[in-house]
Amino acid sequence: MTLNVLMLSTLFPDISRPNFGVFVERQARELASRPEADVTVIAPVGLPPWPLSLAGRYAPLRALPRKERWRELTVYRPTFPIIPKFGGRTNVTTMTRAILPLVRRLHAEKPFDVIDASFFFPDGPVAQRLSKALGIPYSVKARGADIHYWGTQSGTRKMVRQAADGAAGLLAVSDAMRRSMARMGIDADKVRVHYTGVDLDTFELTDRAAAKAALDFNGPVVLSVGALIPRKGQDLLVRALPQLPGVTLLLAGQGQYRRTLENLAQELGVERRIGFLGSVPHHKLPRIFAAADIMALPSESEGLANAWVEALACGTPIVISDVGGARELLDRPEAGRIVERDPEAIAEAIRALLDNPPSQAAVRASALRFTWQANGDTLLAHLQGIAAGS
Repeated sequence: MTLNVLMLSTLFPDISRPNFGVFVERQARELASRPEADVTVIAPVGLPPWPLSLAGRYAPLRALPRKERWRELTVYRPTFPIIPKFGGRTNVTTMTRAILPLVRRLHAEKPFDVIDASFFFPDGPVAQRLSKALGIPYSVKARGADIHYWGTQSGTRKMVRQAADGAAGLLAVSDAMRRSMARMGIDADKVRVHYTGVDLDTFELTDRAAAKAALDFNGPVVLSVGALIPRKGQDLLVRALPQLPGVTLLLAGQGQYRRTLENLAQELGVERRIGFLGSVPHHKLPRIFAAADIMALPSESEGLANAWVEALACGTPIVISDVGGARELLDRPEAGRIVERDPEAIAEAIRALLDNPPSQAAVRASALRFTWQANGDTLLAHLQGIAAGS
């Protein structure tokens, strides 16, 4: 019997944001490729009320089709009203009200067996309300900031807990995330660890010297992949750079923190050894990973960062902080170093890896268990169990 899945995700790419939620999309495609599952994606789009919605930055979102075929998936993109900067706690009510008529219509045409919410907030509380309206079970996946941020804020903490309590099953990107959920009072017995996947045919081994030559990189290169926001800790990498003569730091990502990082680099006199790559299309990341000697991301918090796994798959060791699933991923010394969030400790770890680089094949070996096949197998079994009431 085919499982009919409603996948609810506010983290899903579109033509204006191709890098947004690419891992949610890849997970959805993996599940939909199975003959045992039909998947319909509802990816709500938040827009402020008129006339704020007329602002230029919202034009690409206003222009999105409300229904489209996106890489073999049927994706609905209903809009719901948001209040910029202040509306997090109101998004659950406005999103539910906006999408419920669509969900009821689709459910009447072909009943859903289960709801799979891709993120804990606002997706989880919305899934709880849809579940109550339709009389079908739901699951929610914890990825990182949804627990570490929304699960601790006074206006949203209660909704996150209630969504967890009402779910028939829960997923977490790492065992560390599962433990974080338990510390919040969420029933750990309901939580199944669901690791991300990596496309091992795309993120593959490449000769590093050739990769550097192709991109005109010279000397040792440290790459950091992540949004330019304080939580990711790129400032610590900039502060480590004076202790790493001859090393170039490349930052792949965008965000308002860029100006702060540029000013810091100027103050430290290392601005000529830093490159801002902006938002790199996901399909172009493998060649940059391959050309880097190290990928560093000293985040304040993570679930299990996809950039960690992708770097390892390309044979590039990582230097990361002791957050999220770091210790689950770095299961061998060749894979890299877990360090204190301190410029001196970061510089020391980078120096050690540059002085004694591990073989690319040994680094890649640590990523081989993170396949999309395994990701899809776990998700399918999880949702089938929920739909069957087991």
